[in-house]
Amino acid sequence: MLPLYEAKMIHHFDTRWATYAPDGVTRYVTPEEKRAGFSPLPRYWVHEREVETVLDGKWNNPWMFGWRDITNNTNERTLIATKLPRVAVGNNLPLAFASVTNDELSGLQAVLSSYALDFVTRQKTGGTHLNFFSMQQLPAPTPGQLGSHLAWIASRVDRLNSQRLDDKTSEALRAELDALMFHVYGVSRDDAGYILDSFPIVKRKDEAQFGEYRTKRLILEKYDGLQGAAS
Repeated sequence: MLPLYEAKMIHHFDTRWATYAPDGVTRYVTPEEKRAGFSPLPRYWVHEREVETVLDGKWNNPWMFGWRDITNNTNERTLIATKLPRVAVGNNLPLAFASVTNDELSGLQAVLSSYALDFVTRQKTGGTHLNFFSMQQLPAPTPGQLGSHLAWIASRVDRLNSQRLDDKTSEALRAELDALMFHVYGVSRDDAGYILDSFPIVKRKDEAQFGEYRTKRLILEKYDGLQGAAS
């Protein structure tokens, strides 16, 4: 039997964002549980043969790639996508099947997880769904446009996908990826700061926890460090 993943169980670089408890209530998985190899409990299970029947002749990789369909441009983040194991998924977790290398998939994951693209997604999201036609309109760089950065990106995405990092390391790696994407999109430092300020929930949570907009500071510091190297 394979777990049936629901959209609320995933987040950026995270397939263990939430789990069901035996009583049917959902809760967030703690960082300590993730580092210990905790496996989330789904609400439903699907026989493996049902999944394989659907994927037969269409998809042979041990992974899949999906995003949350239910969203809003006023949420903390609008576009939430990640690499998934080969499992069953519900209809609120659409999948994209792309014939790409592992490094190219990492590039796609980094792009779709970035504040740069999330900012654009917010302008294109008018309801509560992020459908295929909306995703297909997003200005995502091609693997060729990411070019020499792919191996650099993949090394960081692979570590983040492991979900075994301490918070400080995870923050630093994500800040590097976000900073690079601002460079890839040709966004100036001032405009990057403006874009980050347009995520008020992220800012409010950071200020409550750290006394500053820590996410913005880390990304702009990495942005400065990548100046020239990202061209």
